[in-house]
Amino acid sequence: MSALPEKPAALERRLGYHFNNQALLLEALTHGSYLQDHPEEGPHHQRLEYLGDSVLQFILTVALYHEFPTEREGVLSRRRAVLAKGDFLSRMARDLRLDACLRLNKSEEEAGGRQRASILEDAFEALIGAIYLDSDLPTTQQLVLGWYGPLAARLAGTEEGDNPKGRLQELIQPTHGNTALSYEVINTTGPRHARVYEVDVLLQGRKIGTGSGSSKKAAEEAAAQVALASLLSAQE
Repeated sequence: MSALPEKPAALERRLGYHFNNQALLLEALTHGSYLQDHPEEGPHHQRLEYLGDSVLQFILTVALYHEFPTEREGVLSRRRAVLAKGDFLSRMARDLRLDACLRLNKSEEEAGGRQRASILEDAFEALIGAIYLDSDLPTTQQLVLGWYGPLAARLAGTEEGDNPKGRLQELIQPTHGNTALSYEVINTTGPRHARVYEVDVLLQGRKIGTGSGSSKKAAEEAAAQVALASLLSAQE
């Protein structure tokens, strides 16, 4: 088998995982175009992508279920869709520098395939499928959630969640006025250097969302994102 563009050990250090079966790692990083020039080095990662997509959906479903215990199905589904959408997964792939490891043929390489969002998304899902086959579900869950970090913070930091406090204010203002929203810190945990704040957002004194974060601002934004998702879902 041909070597990866980057040594497997470098990628494995970033992943926090060492493959027992290196062939699975190689398969996960092999784009279909590569086999046009190297047909003897199959398979490519399409089947692993199929598996990884389902494993990722399950991991996010369970994590969101526990992270937001009072939210309805529609809100949880909306958040899962944000965390599993294509451009988000391609950013996750770039964070792990999967682009440095992909096996592409010359024409795909010259066409910029190494940075193409759809290719990176597929590789990310394939990698999850490969890890699942190489280990087990608990190991895969731990790794994937470690890459994501706190889900509330990830949701607050997505493009759809940019300035969620402002978007929530815009949604509320026409009906309830400028001063109807307020934010209240309800809990603070952790040592001084690693505080975690939990905040409620209130609409005329009624709680409409709760969020947590490493700062009051981050927690308020997470709470606003929760409230936005809930209010928009109710309007559908």
